[in-house]
Amino acid sequence: MDPASSSPAQFQTTRWSLIVRARGEGALAHAAMEALCRAYWFPLYAFARRNGVSRPDAEDLTQAFFSHVLASDFVARAEPEKGRFRSFLLASLRNFMAKENARESAQKRGGGVRPVDFDENAAEERLGLTAARAELTPAQHFERDWALALLEQALDRLGAEQRAMGRAELFERLRPLLRSGPQRGDYEALAAEFGIAKGTLTVTMHRLQQRYRELVRAEILQTVASPDDLDDELRHLLSILQA
Repeated sequence: MDPASSSPAQFQTTRWSLIVRARGEGALAHAAMEALCRAYWFPLYAFARRNGVSRPDAEDLTQAFFSHVLASDFVARAEPEKGRFRSFLLASLRNFMAKENARESAQKRGGGVRPVDFDENAAEERLGLTAARAELTPAQHFERDWALALLEQALDRLGAEQRAMGRAELFERLRPLLRSGPQRGDYEALAAEFGIAKGTLTVTMHRLQQRYRELVRAEILQTVASPDDLDDELRHLLSILQA
């Protein structure tokens, strides 16, 4: 399942609340967990690295953890901590790390199987760009990495929508502005580059920002137990990024 290209109906099946309710339906629960793990593997990998696990062992450990997560008995025993999927995953990873020897061979931990594909080189580069802050614990870094991953996931979904409408090139140029906001002269330069009026570009950007906010909320909704938790989770994640 590709979260960036799924239909709204398919997205509903990946909500954490439905994962919990689907314990008796292994295929649904497995697909939902796999999609969420694929979307949010980086905070887990980074957490292991920030706890002193070497790169090879962190790669091995993360893949072994995914094998554990995707096992049917894990889904059957799932109890979300405070309704937040990120909290549940982090608590599970901590327990898993406590039981696993990070230096055991991949063969012992699952025969080298990679249940969730990710690019370790890109992960290391991303980890380097995500500067460690001395005042933050690995768990606090995990929450920050999680929030950033969630925003990127929403941007990926927005990009998929724009590609489907034939606006891929313009979106890729506007994507950095959606992340960090436009600087003076950005709109003028892009309007000239694409041969459109600045006012048209401004309207386009405004609509993208609105849709981005909608997709961020939709992304959060997948990882909370109840829609009632959505606004609290949104405020919490924003506070993490602003800290």
